[in-house]
Amino acid sequence: MPMRILIANRGEIAVRIARSIIEMGHTPLGVYTSIDGNSLHRRFVHEDAEVSSYLDIDEIIEAAIHLGADAIHPGYGFLSEKSEFARRVINKGLTWIGPSPEVMDRAGDKLGLKETAVKLGLPTLPYTLVRDARDVEEFAREHGYPVVLKAAGGGGGIGMRVINDASEIESKLELSLMEVGKAFKDTRVYVEPYLDKSKHIEVQVIGDGEKVIHLYERECSIQFRYQKIIEEAPSPSISPEERREIVGTAVELMKALGYDNAGTVEFIFDVKKRRFYLMEVNARIQVEHPVTEMVTGIDIVKMQVEVAFERALGLRQDDIVLRGHSIEARIQAVNPLDFSGSPGHITRLIEPSGPGVRVDSGVAAGSYVSLEYTPLISKVIVYGRDRDEALKRLRRALDEYVIEGIQTNIPFIKAVLSSEEFKNSTHTTRFVEENMDVLKKKIEEELAAQALATAVVSFVKPDFNKVFRARRIVEKSPESRVEEVKRRAWTYWSLARSKLKRK
Repeated sequence: MPMRILIANRGEIAVRIARSIIEMGHTPLGVYTSIDGNSLHRRFVHEDAEVSSYLDIDEIIEAAIHLGADAIHPGYGFLSEKSEFARRVINKGLTWIGPSPEVMDRAGDKLGLKETAVKLGLPTLPYTLVRDARDVEEFAREHGYPVVLKAAGGGGGIGMRVINDASEIESKLELSLMEVGKAFKDTRVYVEPYLDKSKHIEVQVIGDGEKVIHLYERECSIQFRYQKIIEEAPSPSISPEERREIVGTAVELMKALGYDNAGTVEFIFDVKKRRFYLMEVNARIQVEHPVTEMVTGIDIVKMQVEVAFERALGLRQDDIVLRGHSIEARIQAVNPLDFSGSPGHITRLIEPSGPGVRVDSGVAAGSYVSLEYTPLISKVIVYGRDRDEALKRLRRALDEYVIEGIQTNIPFIKAVLSSEEFKNSTHTTRFVEENMDVLKKKIEEELAAQALATAVVSFVKPDFNKVFRARRIVEKSPESRVEEVKRRAWTYWSLARSKLKRK
């Protein structure tokens, strides 16, 4: 039976959800703010309504009722993990496409989650609730430095502070408490050991309250300031035995929670001891869900909708088969050297395509990118028969990607992909911080080559043979291409100047 589903979100995830809703024969509805009046996601919904904020529960529910919605899908971010929002949606007689409010409460309490894991005998790091600096001091004396402060009632890196010695405790605790107080209703902070040589591995699951299955794992170890940038599935860092152990642990935990709908169990993997520990549960769809879709062939959004309406999971664990390798790069509107925001209008946009390439985008040529929201504008997801093919395909896709009018982190992503650590999967969550100087040098070389090639092309647009030669220069190794582009740029400038004089 066709349903009208309101997508309470914006950008690439709203577009991505709308596409699956349309394929299922349902009608996508939307909301937008004044800033997003010309946003791409508005083109993918049949009807929408303006709201003052994507965080205003009253306005979004009112919009859903006004548009005749049968259900609401929250996407990720904004209100997606607010159990209050889910409860009010359900109380209005609408279907909530996500975990039940009770499950969201259980999953969102990190300390409660750790207690559940301990009772089940599942691996978790030691921890203690922090009331003042003395709690941190006592914990560090027992477990050693470094330690890390974390928010008990929220994620996204908010409130996280690594403490390396006693002199840092008071200042970093104060900052952590201030951040957590502003961001979450739950102001509790806890401390646990900080693993400086670790990887971030997470397991995608989906359940119906009784049955829970996994869709294998992803690795998200390339991060900056605790924000993920590159993700891949499956993880290239673990053995088949470790894979069976980690997905089994995730399923056992989610069954204990009575988990319904899609969610992710996040683990930290100690590469020295080859042991993993529970971190948290994200009770929503994740930004990086497409890599799991690519290697399993499962449309996770469709599964969310089916479970929400039918209250039953139609898949069995035996139906899930892992094939090939997928890598995702988050394209952000930022300066690639310092990650400061780069707002503005996108004047020209050519997105990559071809075999094994998928782009989940929230922008188009003419779109305005605001600092009001996340700098994420799109995701490039590639699929290959193995990791090597996927990596080559991602490099090719990023070379094809043309965005003008704003800056992006594409040069940064290229620098990471070219590193030996990423190629051989020895990178950890601290890779970016530990290699920033090397990465910046590669980024600067890339930016110099881009600038010079752009100058060349701007002078020889009518001559497509020369444009093609200029592009081939840019593709050469960083050691030689800059000087060669300089020589060609001077030659083309001289030719253009002589033609202008003749005219």
